[in-house]
Amino acid sequence: MPTIAPLDLAGHCIDARFIKDVPFFALADGTIHRLDNGHKVTEAHDGLLCAVPSFDGKSLLTGGEDGRICATGLNGQAEELSVIPRKWMTALAAAPNGAIAFASGRSAWVRSADGTVREILHERSVEGIAFAPKGFRLAVARYNGVTLHWPATNGAPTELEWKGAHVSVIFSPDNRFLVTSMQENALHGWRLEDNRHMRMTGYPNKVKSWSWSAKGKWLATSGAPAAIIWPFSGKDGPMGKAPLELGTRGDSLVTAVACHPVEEIVAIGYSDGMILVGRFGDQKEVLLRRGGKSAMSSMNWDRSGHRLVFGTEAGDCGVIDITA
Repeated sequence: MPTIAPLDLAGHCIDARFIKDVPFFALADGTIHRLDNGHKVTEAHDGLLCAVPSFDGKSLLTGGEDGRICATGLNGQAEELSVIPRKWMTALAAAPNGAIAFASGRSAWVRSADGTVREILHERSVEGIAFAPKGFRLAVARYNGVTLHWPATNGAPTELEWKGAHVSVIFSPDNRFLVTSMQENALHGWRLEDNRHMRMTGYPNKVKSWSWSAKGKWLATSGAPAAIIWPFSGKDGPMGKAPLELGTRGDSLVTAVACHPVEEIVAIGYSDGMILVGRFGDQKEVLLRRGGKSAMSSMNWDRSGHRLVFGTEAGDCGVIDITA
């Protein structure tokens, strides 16, 4: 049976993940908690809005209501990378070359590895940002589509149009597809070689969590009473194909998903705090956590895939060891 090491915190867990195999928990109140030979706390922000790992995996990048972008590593120091006064930093992304991007309102900023910062203004508010897995290309989700920038040059951006509000964006690991979650209960995608559209609909709720499988063949998503898992292995991605549905429950919605780093399995977190793990091949399911007081808000595996870290909207956090 899996064993759970609980960590009861006070407040909404924005992000739970491993930084160099140490569990980190970033809370909306601006604190970052880590379990490193005991429970340790860093006061990083006056209100925290977003968090992503640095590309090298050595620190947690965070953005706050205080206009600051910080990097917190194993030493517990919240290093300030940038500050834009009176701005709420609502989105963050890390690039392979050490650059980071962050956004507030209609602006996105790109901070190069050498510390220089460039602002990119948009006509509409910037909702979500993501860097391509290869090269130096930035995708900005906005109303009516996505804008693709090449920050190293001043060339004209590429506009991918689709009506509606696009709130977050992700590249496929092989760089072939771009997918957005929308304000309506749907995903939209583009095949980047020819900008062909892909519609992924049928969700009863908004998609707020997604995760690529180990080899990028599947995209697992929340927003339904099951994990909805779209196939991306073929030339056309999910076009004309039905998704897998794993962990179907009649009384609870999936609110968080995390694909395993090695195997084709996915951890599925629900609105009542339950966690299952499901296997793509035979759709076998195993219970990891029975549930709790509030919805699962974030889950991530360690590099080996032996431990799963989780956090909920009420701060019920912890680490599950599936090898125990």
